[in-house]
Amino acid sequence: MTPERLRAALRGVPDPEWLDAAVERVAAEPATVARFVAAAARRCGRGPLPDAPGWTADEAARALLLAALPADHAGHAADVYRHGDAAEKRAVLRALPLLPIGAECEPLLHDAIRTNDTRLIAAALGPYSRHLDADAWRHAVLKCVFTGVPLAVVHDLDARADAGLAAMLGGFAAERRAAGRDVPADAAALLDRLTAASPTGSPAASPVADPAVPSDARKA
Repeated sequence: MTPERLRAALRGVPDPEWLDAAVERVAAEPATVARFVAAAARRCGRGPLPDAPGWTADEAARALLLAALPADHAGHAADVYRHGDAAEKRAVLRALPLLPIGAECEPLLHDAIRTNDTRLIAAALGPYSRHLDADAWRHAVLKCVFTGVPLAVVHDLDARADAGLAAMLGGFAAERRAAGRDVPADAAALLDRLTAASPTGSPAASPVADPAVPSDARKA
């Protein structure tokens, strides 16, 4: 997804003139971005965008506003996330891959993954999650499994899934089955793929830690 595609998808919003003016104002006066982000849902709507699958109008408008900033994208994104409501936080997370930043906003991903808001967790596992290290990423995937977030939302899942994740999923599956509970179909399918790719054909199960506990705390 690119800002240009999002702008094209927003042609049919209720107030396109407002959005055009807001984008221009943010480019000229960056300090106004939080005010316009807060107003975006009311002026542009919250419905899904047929030409931008998976995006809602307010998310796309907010992403465009952040992309229009002339500088310090990471700082403004962090401020909007910190002070915004859940919908504004999700929009920031979805916008991060569109912004000219490196890993500066990685702490926002950790904050979202610590919550039990499944939409925030899903947004955090988009393309920007490439900045999560392997351990944090594995625990984020396990958090998806625990909270019912479909694994289909995890960016580069098959490319990043490894023996460590297989062991964690194996432990989770063993615990669920021992308790007479089902394993989510997508988690079971991923475990099957990883097991089939393993030289031994059976990844060693590891104890399943609570994925809500930050990985650095578990290392302490």
